[in-house]
Amino acid sequence: MAGRKPQDVVFVYGKSDDGKSCDVLRQRGESVEAGRLRPLEEGKPIHGEVVQLKSREDSPLLFDAEVQHGARESTGRPAKVASERYRQGWDSIWAKRPREHSLN
Repeated sequence: MAGRKPQDVVFVYGKSDDGKSCDVLRQRGESVEAGRLRPLEEGKPIHGEVVQLKSREDSPLLFDAEVQHGARESTGRPAKVASERYRQGWDSIWAKRPREHSLN
């Protein structure tokens, strides 16, 4: 089993009122997560991962998932579209400073 990717399976169990998204349970390895599956729409932000689903012959509601684009973690810093000088200024204002431990 060395080098083998953990199983990534999606089970569709519900549909939104407008019919554009589905409620899902996703098993990756040992963990199970609840989520919502939405289609990609041009010009709209992506929340979470972009996955490709491959249907299984034995169950119409069970799919194998393959991550096409992973979710980005927030760094707590300004976006990289800002200049390095801007980011340094951001850090000088918002970065956590060590507390002064001297007595009065």
